Amino acid sequence: MSEHCNCGHDHHNHSEHHAESKYEQAFAKHNLHLHDEDVAMAVAKLIEEKSPQYNTPEVMRYLLSTVELTTLTCVDSNESVLSMVEKYNKFAEEHPELPPFATICVYPRFAKLVAQSLEVEGTEVACVVGGFPSSQTFLEVKTVETALAVHDGATECDMVLSVGAFQSGDYEDCADEIAEIKAASGEAPLKVILETGALQTAEAIKRASVLSLYAGADFLKTSTGKIEPAATPEAAYVMCQAIKEYYDLTGRKVGFKAAGGVSTPADALKYYTIVRELLGEEWLNEGLFRIGTSSLAPRLIKEVTGEDVGKF
Repeated sequence: MSEHCNCGHDHHNHSEHHAESKYEQAFAKHNLHLHDEDVAMAVAKLIEEKSPQYNTPEVMRYLLSTVELTTLTCVDSNESVLSMVEKYNKFAEEHPELPPFATICVYPRFAKLVAQSLEVEGTEVACVVGGFPSSQTFLEVKTVETALAVHDGATECDMVLSVGAFQSGDYEDCADEIAEIKAASGEAPLKVILETGALQTAEAIKRASVLSLYAGADFLKTSTGKIEPAATPEAAYVMCQAIKEYYDLTGRKVGFKAAGGVSTPADALKYYTIVRELLGEEWLNEGLFRIGTSSLAPRLIKEVTGEDVGKF
């Protein structure tokens, strides 16, 4: 990285300015000058031109392997979570010809229950961590919660970017937090949720993506599903652009997860098209594309098998 930036500060004597310079230099490597209208037009054109060719039985079947079967409500209980897992176990046993879902995603208090009751090989145990969904708690609590979730059997972790701090320009704090939670997650891949509906603009989404990538995110994820708008194709497009640029610069592949409001096969196909066109088949083949959902799974199953399995 260059030792100079154009922010007008002397970076030679102050460690905090060195840190600030690091993020400014990271931003400088990426195109952050995005206009929402241009992104919307590019996405509409891409989906219109490319999506129809991917609307095939093979792609619909593949999409099953991207599903993170999710329950994240205040009324989740041991009984309800176990019921979901057991229904999925039974479905997978009856359909060995279908790919397994990517994960079952739950609150950390259910990690042990899912880890002990999940019988489907190839399906991981994912937990939301770090004070989900607002991320408004102490860093110490966030890291301990992450470590406890992994100890109890979580093999993937999903955290939320501290959006308020990010919007205030506290980039160093945001990045350090991601790095510390990543350290607490150990071998478990860490997905960083940008909460794109709160970021609102393409430029802010791109900046948050770049920050999270350089801080060590293993996946970028759109949303918690707790605020509107949740996932949008426009946000996905910007995030995948950032992932591609980052890969070209560093050689490190980071995954993409759409979550929140992805409820129909047609919705899922839009995100598939964006990932396929911007990132390529490698991302699809290496498990680096995910969809977090509760309602999509039975609809995809009906599309693929004709079977109405109802809610998991």
